[in-house]
Parts: sequence; structure tokens; C-alpha cells
Amino acid sequence: MKIFKSLSAISLVILSLIFIQCSDDNVKLTTPVKIRLTDAPAQYDKVNIDIQAIQFHSSNDENTEDGWQEMNLLNAGIYDLLEFNNGLDTLLVDQEMPSGTVSQMRLILGANNSVVIDGVSYDLDTPSAQTSGLKFQIHDDFLAGIEYKLWIDFDAARSIVSTGNGKYKLKPVIRTFNEATSGAISGTISPAEALPTIHAIIGLDTISTIAEENGSFLIKGLQAGTYKIDLMPVDGFAEKEVEDIAVSNGSVTDAGTIEISVN
Repeated sequence: MKIFKSLSAISLVILSLIFIQCSDDNVKLTTPVKIRLTDAPAQYDKVNIDIQAIQFHSSNDENTEDGWQEMNLLNAGIYDLLEFNNGLDTLLVDQEMPSGTVSQMRLILGANNSVVIDGVSYDLDTPSAQTSGLKFQIHDDFLAGIEYKLWIDFDAARSIVSTGNGKYKLKPVIRTFNEATSGAISGTISPAEALPTIHAIIGLDTISTIAEENGSFLIKGLQAGTYKIDLMPVDGFAEKEVEDIAVSNGSVTDAGTIEISVN
């Protein structure tokens, strides 16, 4: 009888282990994902973009329509890109996603896109973005339990094309970057009234911003390397270059206070 009870106890332990193992096999690993919208500045009053959906592609075959997953957009609708420059951004997505390799992202726009110039609003024609969506190459991993932060960076100045007769077209120039694989440059312009456009240049790549009214600036999403900064101030001030600004991933390089001379 004792032997029978012992065997029964052992059987229950084995069954419990099997149940636990099966339960673990059925657990789907997830990654917390946050996507933010930011912008490179432009000399317009407003650049209004109608964001309707964001999708990720997780299939090994980038050319197939299988594998696209739509994310939960916090607020679909119109965003003025010029509210999100110089380090400012807004949260578009905050959700758990299945862990794994991601190859592409797709941004789908609605029909209500416009640019405001000298107080006058003009419609922006965006045919490709409204149908198949704007695709970006990601080729990154969503690691289980590790928060993934991604920024969508519109270059508003280069994305708007005048087609004549008061008409404009949106031909988006967009880059994406994440916190772990990029760095940033910050600094302060003196005097603040110079309000320069600031270009961070490495090789053939240029990333730009405009200093705030208090003179501060921040350029995010920079690949690691050594940069030159070109400063193009408003009339009455002299242009300036600053060499050898080193940027490393995951950190902000402080360029300090940059003095600009009066012409």
C-alpha cells in the first residue's frame, strides 16, 4: 500500500512538471514598444500630417503582404510637425508587441494633409501614402521584456514640393532611429537672438535643427562618429563652423556655449 501511495505521489509530480512545461511552451513572448513622432524644422507656419495607421512587418520575405501587423495608434488624426522639433516629440504608440525580428514599418496617411505659408493653408497631395503607405526599413529585433523606443523623424523642409500655381505635394523624407543605436548633440547659442539653423554633418549626411528662442538646441538620432556643426544665423550675424564633435551611441554630447559674432 505504501509503495502504491509513493508511486501515486511521484506520478502527480511528473504530471505537474509536464503541465508547467506545456504552459511555458504556450507563453508568447512580448516586447513593450513605444513609437514617437519628431521633426526637422522648416520655414512654414504649419505642416499638418494626417496619420491614420502604423504597421510593422515581421515576415522574412519583405515583398509579401503577409506578416504586416497593425499597431494601436494612441490618437489617429492630424499632427502639426512643427510642434515637434529640436528634441520635442509626441507619443504615437505604446503597447506590447510579439517579440522577434522586424524588417519594415509602414506609416499610412489620410487625406487631410496641408501646409500653411504666410497664414494661407494649401492642401498637400499624398497619393502613395494614402494607398500602400510610407515604408521604412527597420531590420531590428524586438527582444522579450526589453523596451524598444523608436522615433519617426519627418524632415518637413525637404518633404514639401511646390508644383506651381499655388499647389504643393508631400514627398516625405523620413528617417527612423532608436535610443540604443544613436546619440545626440546639445548646446547653447550666444547671443540667442542669432537663432541659427544648425546642421550636424558627417560624411554626406546632414541632420538639422533650429535653435530655440533661449539659444538652446538638441539634435537627436545621430549615428556614432565625429561631426562638424555648421551654424547659419539670421541676418546681422556671422556664419560659424565647429569641428570635431564626437558622438557615441546612447549618450548626449554637450557642445557647450557657441558664440556667434555680429556682422
